[in-house]
Amino acid sequence: MRKTMIEVLNQTFPTIVICLVIYISLRITYLTKNKQKFHFFNEMLLIVFISYVMCLFYVVTYQDVSGIGTFNITPFQEVFRYEFGSHLFIKNVVGNILLLAPYGFFVSYLLKEKRTLIVVFLTFLVSITIEYIQLKIGRVFDVDDIFLNLVGGMLGSFLYLIFLKIKAVFKHE
Repeated sequence: MRKTMIEVLNQTFPTIVICLVIYISLRITYLTKNKQKFHFFNEMLLIVFISYVMCLFYVVTYQDVSGIGTFNITPFQEVFRYEFGSHLFIKNVVGNILLLAPYGFFVSYLLKEKRTLIVVFLTFLVSITIEYIQLKIGRVFDVDDIFLNLVGGMLGSFLYLIFLKIKAVFKHE
């Protein structure tokens, strides 16, 4: 898993740097021009979110493209295909959960959303879009990926709620 994350960062590094320079220069110009306050934590979180979206784009579009898209619409077929704890189980099941967990956190944070249902809907929308695009570019549309991505989005949303509780504790001290 760690090796894969490093590979993704190595592949996306040039794009991330260019996009971040563009974003940061526009953001600083916007804040200065409109005399708005700079909030370091919020700005850094936005930068991390942009970087995450670019890495997500790479992961879901540039790997394992065969030219002929296939699909699996049988629920849990891929989830139970691999032995629990095996490399392929971690890559497929855990990987799909972790893939959209940051999305669930960022959506909750950016929208200041405490209701998981909205995050689940937005995660579903992104996940179904990813699967559709993968089918169109010659990868696999997998209903299990959608389910696992939803679990990941909910996990991210719950992490946001925990973040709020921790933030409230430190605010009162």
